Amino acid sequence: MTAEISISLGPSPARRDALTRRIRLLVAATMTYNVVEAIVALTAGSLASSTALIGFGLDSVIEVSSAAAVAWQFSAADHAVREAREQRTLRIIAVSFFALAAYVTVDAVRALTGAGEAGRSIPGIVLAALSLAVMPFLSAAQRRAGRELGSASAVADSKQTLLCTYLSAVLLLGLVLNTTLGWSWADPMAALIIAAVAVKEGRDAWRGHGCCAPSAPAAVAQADTCGCGPGCVCRTGESQEER
Repeated sequence: MTAEISISLGPSPARRDALTRRIRLLVAATMTYNVVEAIVALTAGSLASSTALIGFGLDSVIEVSSAAAVAWQFSAADHAVREAREQRTLRIIAVSFFALAAYVTVDAVRALTGAGEAGRSIPGIVLAALSLAVMPFLSAAQRRAGRELGSASAVADSKQTLLCTYLSAVLLLGLVLNTTLGWSWADPMAALIIAAVAVKEGRDAWRGHGCCAPSAPAAVAQADTCGCGPGCVCRTGESQEER
């Protein structure tokens, strides 16, 4: 008796097109929300001299640029063209993370050394709480679609959206402590946590970590260490010459 083994090399062309459309819609929703978020956070942060709130607003600006990079990649109708744009898109996302981390770190250190004291911000608390509720859903939906499609850039962008969730929680804690207990140092400390997470995510995006491409038949049995699902090989950012 002969057993037939079917090996999936990735989604079908029709499924791939559906996933591409879904990613475009999610990217558009993320960009729209983050434009509003950036305006509110930067305005409220400037009024309250809040390093964490300004950093959060700048993260929203960077998320818009990250989402725009992914939108540019997936604007190509041809799958081969989208694949060719993948590495450049990852580099843009990584540089965005590093830029955010550098700015927030400098501003937080200045605040901790007495250059300024953050004031209370009720609008900032409301914004952080709202983002904490909205961002996990956008991130999870894009991450699932990106993993199934085998797109490292889509998954990296979903991580940036997930980072916004973490930042929302950190920001909310810092703002609440400052508002209720008068702990002004909690604001720049929250900002430094934001910067540390941004560095890690930037490094992963630069190396191409986060998702995998559909594997060749010989590699199907390889352990799934990136969480992309069966039939994938994790990308490590290595070039063919390095292997």
